Amino acid sequence: MTKNARGRWLVCAAAIAAAAAAAPAQAAPPPEPAVQRTVIEDDGVRIEELRVRGRVQRIVVQPKAQGARAYEIDAGQNGRDLSQDRRGAGKSVWNVFSF
Repeated sequence: MTKNARGRWLVCAAAIAAAAAAAPAQAAPPPEPAVQRTVIEDDGVRIEELRVRGRVQRIVVQPKAQGARAYEIDAGQNGRDLSQDRRGAGKSVWNVFSF
């Protein structure tokens, strides 16, 4: 390889390296949230729990007694610490109009 060809090769390699460094990095898409559904059932009741990213999102209790309606337990919203919030978290909530 001649001196001139070697110099051109070095200039091209430097230009390619500079272009690669200047190109914006492709950000990987965020991973899907971890979703866990748990169902606990016995003779009298069925409890369904939905957790997203480890936080309880929804708890539905379905009694098996004749005429008893399903209800939800308010698990809190917006990531509040339920042990510190005494307003309404953990109370039963019935859907009056469910279509």
